Amino acid sequence: MNRATLPAPVVSAGRTVIRRYGMTTAAARPGPDFLLIGAKRGGSTSFYYTLLAHPRVMPLFPAARLLPKAAHTKGVHYFDTHYARGMGWYRSHFPTAAARRIASRRAGGRVVVGEGSPYYLFHPLAAERAGRDVPHARILLILRDPVERAFSHYRERRRQDAEPLATFEDALAAEADRLDGEHERITARPGYASYAHEQQSYRAQGEYAPHLRRWMEHFPADRFRVLVAEDFYADPQAACDEAAAFLGLPAAPLPPSARKVWNAAPSQDLAPATRRRLAEHYAPFNADLEDLLDRDLPWSRP
Repeated sequence: MNRATLPAPVVSAGRTVIRRYGMTTAAARPGPDFLLIGAKRGGSTSFYYTLLAHPRVMPLFPAARLLPKAAHTKGVHYFDTHYARGMGWYRSHFPTAAARRIASRRAGGRVVVGEGSPYYLFHPLAAERAGRDVPHARILLILRDPVERAFSHYRERRRQDAEPLATFEDALAAEADRLDGEHERITARPGYASYAHEQQSYRAQGEYAPHLRRWMEHFPADRFRVLVAEDFYADPQAACDEAAAFLGLPAAPLPPSARKVWNAAPSQDLAPATRRRLAEHYAPFNADLEDLLDRDLPWSRP
C-alpha cells in the first residue's frame, strides 16, 4: 500500500510512534538554533519553508519524507500552548546531534535547525519561557502591515468556520470583550489556553512594539533579526540571504520551488473607513516600532 493511501488511524499511529521515539532519544537532540516567533498571518509560513531550501538549514524531526502527504513540520507551539509537555517533548522535534553532524558533512559546513510558531510573539509567557529554556537561540520574526495582517487573520478564521461574526467590523467591535481578562488568566494559570487570545485578537496582534519589547527583556538586542513581509515577497532571495547571514550561514541561491507562497488566499477589499480607523489605531505603535528598530517600515511610508 502506498503511504499516501494509508488509512487515517494508521497515519495517526505512525505519528505517535515517531513522537515517542523522539522523546526517548530527547537527550541526544539539541534544541533550536533559532526561533521564528511571528507574526501570525505575517508571512512566517512562507518564509520558514523558503528558508528550509537553504542547504544548511535542517527541518525538524521527523522530516516530511517520513510522514504521508505531509510538509515539514514548522511550528511546535511549545512556549505558548504546549509548555506543560516538558522539554523532553520539545526536544523530540529536533534532529539528533549525530544527524546534524552527518548533515553538516554533506552540506560542507555547520547546519542550523529552528522552529516557527507565530503565536510566540503575542503570547504573554512565551518570551520568558524561551529565554529561560533556550537562551542561546537566535530570534527571527517577519512582520506585515498590521492593517493587512488583521484583516487576513479574520478572513482565515472565517474560511475555517472558526469565526461566527460575519463582518470584520463586528469582530473588531467584539475584540475587547473577547480578550477581557485573558492576558491575566494566561499569566496567572500557566496551563490555561485561550482561543480568543490566540485567534480572535485581530487588532491586538498587530501592535508589534510592546510584544517585541517583551522578548527583548529576555534576549540581547543583537540576537534579533526583524524582516518585513512586503520586502520578503518582493525579493525572497535577499530576505533569505539576510536571514542566513544572521544565522552564520553563507548565502545560497533559492531553487524556483522554494518561492511558493503558503497559506495564500484570494484578495478581498477592506472597507476604506475600517482601513482608516485601523491605520489611525496603529500609527503610534508603528512609530514606536520604527524607533525600536531604528528603521523605516514600508507600511508607514506615504
